[in-house]
Amino acid sequence: MKEIFEDTATAFALKTDSELERAYFLFKLIANEPLVKIGTAVTNFAIKAHLPVEKLIRASVFDHFCGGVNEEECLVVADKMFEKGVSTILDYSVEGQEVENQLDSCYEKALKTLDFVKEYAAIPFIVFKPTGFGRFKLYQKITEGHSLNKDEQEEWQRVVNRYDKVCKKAHDLEVSILIDGEESWMQGAADELAEAMMRKYNKKKAIVFNTLQTYRWDRLDYLKRLHKDALENNYFIGMKVVRGAYMEKENDRAGEKGYPSPICESKKATDENFDNVVAYMVENLDTMSLFAGTHNEISSYRLMELMEAGNIEHNDPRIWFGQLYGMSDHISFNLAKEGYNVAKYLPFGPVKDVMPYLIRRAEENTSVAGQTSRELTLLKKERKRRKI
Repeated sequence: MKEIFEDTATAFALKTDSELERAYFLFKLIANEPLVKIGTAVTNFAIKAHLPVEKLIRASVFDHFCGGVNEEECLVVADKMFEKGVSTILDYSVEGQEVENQLDSCYEKALKTLDFVKEYAAIPFIVFKPTGFGRFKLYQKITEGHSLNKDEQEEWQRVVNRYDKVCKKAHDLEVSILIDGEESWMQGAADELAEAMMRKYNKKKAIVFNTLQTYRWDRLDYLKRLHKDALENNYFIGMKVVRGAYMEKENDRAGEKGYPSPICESKKATDENFDNVVAYMVENLDTMSLFAGTHNEISSYRLMELMEAGNIEHNDPRIWFGQLYGMSDHISFNLAKEGYNVAKYLPFGPVKDVMPYLIRRAEENTSVAGQTSRELTLLKKERKRRKI
């Protein structure tokens, strides 16, 4: 397999010299874990105290990791990326809503986004988080098998209706929709809802995609059970496969509550689980569509090798590679140059509302071994190439 991820000229072609310098500066900061913790605490305080810090955040971390505060601003970024063969997933990155008007607002934003992208080739997916459409505690109560009172039953029906209306519209417009994964202790209810939407709207092809977080050791078995159901009930599975975003929180809660951790015992086990899930899906492309969300070069090469071994065209519509905007451009743009289907998650929303997402990005980059150092190595290489 030809190694393609060292080509920094392709990776950073869209970045001006000043944007390259900003990226280098940001990843230098993120590499310092104590600084990230201090910066997170200060930023949270400043926003809660209504201090005038939004312009500073906007000019630095927000503009690096986000497309803008609204869909229109994102179009500028989406158009530029699409010129290089990289598609966009609009991600209204507001999560963890608790009251009905906030949940309705996220739901209405998803409908509006579908209208916005329906004939826009550069944006073949939209995405939403379960906690954008329903309260975390409600998902948790259902996942844990507790009975709902009358008010909660009515509340849950509103959540179901939000899912159904958005997925129906995605189906009617033929725009694929990704449903993100969240914490394990609420994910069971979210999985059941996503499955119901697949049974209903994935009759001809995968429109609705759920998410498998493969740092959970049970996810391949879950996928196999779902596959059996799909074969019996004649629908297609759409699945975004990722490693996961809540590892420390999952392990901490398992320790506090005294139950076995749902997380794989090691990074190596997680990597193997991710690759095994991807391989299973590639083997079953007749009934599955795969969105491989990974910043891992080895896993990307392995998927490329699986496609080559199976004589699968680079642009087969059933296989997509995905990364987050502002990260792993060496993977995204070099894959696109080779003709693979690639899409970047492009978050947008009001600066203060997107801060939980941005803080998670900084914390993940700090905790994932090698991620930040790899970004820095490539940025250094490109700075040297440009003689900055």
